[in-house]
Amino acid sequence: MRLEVLEDADSVARQGAAHIASEARAAVRVRGRFVLAVSGGQTPWVMLRALADEDVPWPSVHVLQIDERIAPAGDPDRNLTHLAESLLSRAPLPPAQLHAMAVEAADPGDAALRYARTLEKLAGSPPVLDLAHLGLGADGHTASLVPNDPVLDVNDRSVAVTGVYRGRRRMTLTFPVLNRARNVLWLVTGKKKVGMLKRLLAHDATIPAGRVRPDSAFVLVDRAAAGEGP
Repeated sequence: MRLEVLEDADSVARQGAAHIASEARAAVRVRGRFVLAVSGGQTPWVMLRALADEDVPWPSVHVLQIDERIAPAGDPDRNLTHLAESLLSRAPLPPAQLHAMAVEAADPGDAALRYARTLEKLAGSPPVLDLAHLGLGADGHTASLVPNDPVLDVNDRSVAVTGVYRGRRRMTLTFPVLNRARNVLWLVTGKKKVGMLKRLLAHDATIPAGRVRPDSAFVLVDRAAAGEGP
């Protein structure tokens, strides 16, 4: 696990964008395609806006969702709403290459199976993402893998539906697919994350984030999350 401490959240976002762009160019050179899965959050939306200005081989890029709240289309709770505003409206990514979780479906479990098939089509069977971007919650969650949810123990599916967390059920990628990713990029910002960041860096498997394998991880944090600032 590689750690880099930067001045503030904007610096983290810009460095994250540069890292994704570099990995995209490398993946396209080697495999002809870059399969990126992204999480939500304020800093990630800034990162994706910055990514639109980077040198990225967009025709060969596919963007997947790490997780999504089960909510109507256009709802501000939806990661897709912000993903489209931050990236699709700014970068020349072909719209068909942004693959949204179908959380509006009548049967979320069936929708999760269909999203798993999308993963396999793009990233092989079992799917191997080129890069998974993750965040860290103040309760130790990552993606929508939250403490005490039965989804934490799913090991036979790439995509699953959670119980209710903060008022919403969610669809999420599971640990098996996250742990096969060639690269994992963590963005961690804000002083509320100090304690959980220490546990992540210690590979504490008692928190969900600590169950993501560390050897392929690059962790970008601001000074506040590192306990070095206000």
